[in-house]
Amino acid sequence: MSASLPFYQPQGQECALFEAAFRRRLPILLKGPTGCGKTRFVAFMAAKLDLGLDTIACHDDLTAADLTGRYLIKNNETIWTDGPLTRAVRRGGICYLDEVVEARKDVTVVLHPLTDDRRILPLDRTGETLHAPDDFMLVISYNPGYQSVLKTLKPSTRQRFVAIAFDYPRPDVEASIVSRETGLDLEQCKTLVRLAGRLRALKGQDLEEGASTRLLVACASLMVDGMKRDLAIEAALIEPLSDDPDVKAGLLDLVKVTLG
Repeated sequence: MSASLPFYQPQGQECALFEAAFRRRLPILLKGPTGCGKTRFVAFMAAKLDLGLDTIACHDDLTAADLTGRYLIKNNETIWTDGPLTRAVRRGGICYLDEVVEARKDVTVVLHPLTDDRRILPLDRTGETLHAPDDFMLVISYNPGYQSVLKTLKPSTRQRFVAIAFDYPRPDVEASIVSRETGLDLEQCKTLVRLAGRLRALKGQDLEEGASTRLLVACASLMVDGMKRDLAIEAALIEPLSDDPDVKAGLLDLVKVTLG
């Protein structure tokens, strides 16, 4: 493995699935909880396949025009400016829409022609119809466990994609990842992962989301920098999970019970 590749620890056959989908020009949907490695995986695969990568963080105000482009006034002239999706289709490479269900509904509509055998992007405002090159790949992600009924992908959209389900790694693998990412002693990482497992068990009860691998890496990084374990846990694992004083107090009690 090239030293220039971003670090990513495979959990199963996701790399082989991604490569096969790329060869067959199939779009991919990544499903999984927050902070479990979906974005890192896409960056890893882009580097492994030597492809350009455009990452778009979707949000409530993101429209189809933000993706495709718009006319802008520059030097008293009206000039068409490509959006990130259009640039990726022209150039090739991976266009990754992170948490796609957060965007407005017209975004998924503009993606549909790129996700079937046409692989086209019609630009109504310029009259162009762009044909995606063979090395273009569309990747989207979302967290099905967090989204509300009002924010989910319609079956007609989901069934346009090859889907890969992500979850948090097995405890031994997750501990090795946190240790590799931060340099914290493996045994201490195992302790943090054990605590994360207890916090994740509260998802859907006191917590909307459990402690992600990303938060574990942040906690371990603070510890490596010299911060005491309990303070690092409070700052990186407790405070980000809830604003409710009673819930946070309960979580701190759980920390004491779990770690002593």
